[in-house]
Amino acid sequence: MEDKNGPRGWYTRGYLPHFDAGPFRTQFITFRLFDSLPQNVLRRIKQELELRKPENISRETFILAERYLDKGYGACFLKRLDVATMVRDALLKYHLERYRLDAWVIMPNHAHLLLRPLEGHMYEKIMHSIKSYTASEANKLLGRKGAFWMREAFDRYIRDDEHYRRVVRYIENNPVKAGLCGLPEEWEFSSAMERRHP
Repeated sequence: MEDKNGPRGWYTRGYLPHFDAGPFRTQFITFRLFDSLPQNVLRRIKQELELRKPENISRETFILAERYLDKGYGACFLKRLDVATMVRDALLKYHLERYRLDAWVIMPNHAHLLLRPLEGHMYEKIMHSIKSYTASEANKLLGRKGAFWMREAFDRYIRDDEHYRRVVRYIENNPVKAGLCGLPEEWEFSSAMERRHP
């Protein structure tokens, strides 16, 4: 009999492949606002990948999408201090209770997490809870209704210690790379800021 609370392995919810390795397996997650990648950009990404035929389509999709995300497409609701603060507080609320959050950053139109589910908690349910709650609260703050996050997130499980270190650097340097600040610890909504001011 299949354990419904056990790791799912590879699965898809439509467009992107996901990997749920269960508790104690760290994952690099990117989730973005509903309007952060316009349809013409998504078509361009798809066409480029069809021409190149990369070996790891999930990784290449992420790399190309990230390039566009950092340009700040869409309404960038996460630029608002009240919205970003609420999302940050929601992310940190269950740190060390449901999951371990080793690195994180909230950008104007997306967020990155380095997250490890703890015993009894599944990646998919954690992400559903985070996105559902923050979408509802953000829409209240913004006085709007409708979609807030894109349905699917990009996720990659962490292979080894070196991969883990690279991902922490990538996450915390994202605001610098996007030209939003000069040093990672200057970005208020990140684990780099938290490390600087424990």
